[in-house]
Amino acid sequence: MDDPRDARIAAVAALDEPTRRRVYDHIARNSEPVSRDEAAAALEIPRTTAAFHLERLADLGLLDVVFERRTGRTGPGAGRPAKLYQRSKCEIDVSLPERNYDAAGLLLAAALQEAEQSGESPRVLLHRRAYGLGREFGETAPPVSGDHDAQATTLRVLEMHGYEPRVEGHDIVLLNCPFHVLAQEHPELICGMNLCLLGGLLDGLAIGELTAHLDPAPARCCVRLKPTA
Repeated sequence: MDDPRDARIAAVAALDEPTRRRVYDHIARNSEPVSRDEAAAALEIPRTTAAFHLERLADLGLLDVVFERRTGRTGPGAGRPAKLYQRSKCEIDVSLPERNYDAAGLLLAAALQEAEQSGESPRVLLHRRAYGLGREFGETAPPVSGDHDAQATTLRVLEMHGYEPRVEGHDIVLLNCPFHVLAQEHPELICGMNLCLLGGLLDGLAIGELTAHLDPAPARCCVRLKPTA
């Protein structure tokens, strides 16, 4: 799937199938990788059923596949390594509407740690780091055919990061705040961080036609993108 959010939703939805959920739970409970035969025997299901669900979970990124020789023998005559499954090291999280509290937490923690070491203002460092992350978002955005103008490109990237952008006249408003709960509790701090992040994103996209401005309003993000004066 091209959209990472669609892939995460598909992965979580796959666990709604009862047998597949049992297979996943069994793998997750084991500290060592598990073979198809072992999963089938433990869950008392046919080997073909176990293999089908294990492969599906691996395709969705919920399991990792590893190959090991269970006999401990190596070299000629040792036989082919067994195909084994273990819980994926990737974390899959889905929220509706989209939230990104991990990014906020990492930015806040990094700014605080750097402030303790450097003596600089934590807020200044937070803004600098947020701008850098936003610029990285813009610079690393995957190219998509059909984006022929700055606005289309901006809308696409903002959608990728959960902002739910909409065009209002010459402006772009953001219907969703990825940091909603934090912004409700600490609006000045988090909205300032978000403003810098979006400013960096626009610079990373090299789009000079739009500028990020604070424009708080109920039920949407506190930042509005306006044409550059």
